[in-house]
Amino acid sequence: MAWDTERTRALLLEAAVAEFSAHGLSGARVDRIAARAGVNKERIYQYFGNKESLFDAVLLAELDRLVDAVPLRAATPEEFASYVVDVFDYHQGHPHLARLLYWEGLERADRPVPGEDQRTRRYRQKVRELSAALGRDPDDTAHLLLGVIALAASWQALPQLNRMLLGSPDPEQRRVHLAETVRRLWAPPASPPASGASQHRSGTQKTSRTSP
Repeated sequence: MAWDTERTRALLLEAAVAEFSAHGLSGARVDRIAARAGVNKERIYQYFGNKESLFDAVLLAELDRLVDAVPLRAATPEEFASYVVDVFDYHQGHPHLARLLYWEGLERADRPVPGEDQRTRRYRQKVRELSAALGRDPDDTAHLLLGVIALAASWQALPQLNRMLLGSPDPEQRRVHLAETVRRLWAPPASPPASGASQHRSGTQKTSRTSP
């Protein structure tokens, strides 16, 4: 009977998602992954090379699923708010993804990560699309996108903060507040005051401080 390679890979990836999201790269154990998948652990080395490469394959596959499930929508403030809420909902249904991303950040810090070039291109494309829709500077838009990604994913990765700040966290309430927060963030940044107005205020304040 021929060995079903694709099915074995799928079983290993599914088992690895649970192991890595719970224990991170360093804490994960190959024997537990193999046991959960019902596969000899030698298959992990055969298909993925080592534990780190398996982690990389898991995270890249999960990110691809997010991209396919929640395409970017940003033509209007409402569409962008809806997009961010959909990302939040996706994380609700797939809580392991945020944990995997946090583990990647914790364990790799500033080191380049596998697939970084491809992932960077994706994010830059999103920034270009958002920047055009928002009429904002790309650098400012990149900060906005990073902020909303954190808002959408942190519910799953930082449950202790949600508990301390919100008491009994309610996902539906969180969705409503998240959409409202995104609408506020969408608003263009306030223009800095003109230099003359700034000097006038400064002079006024100085006079106020020295007046009897």
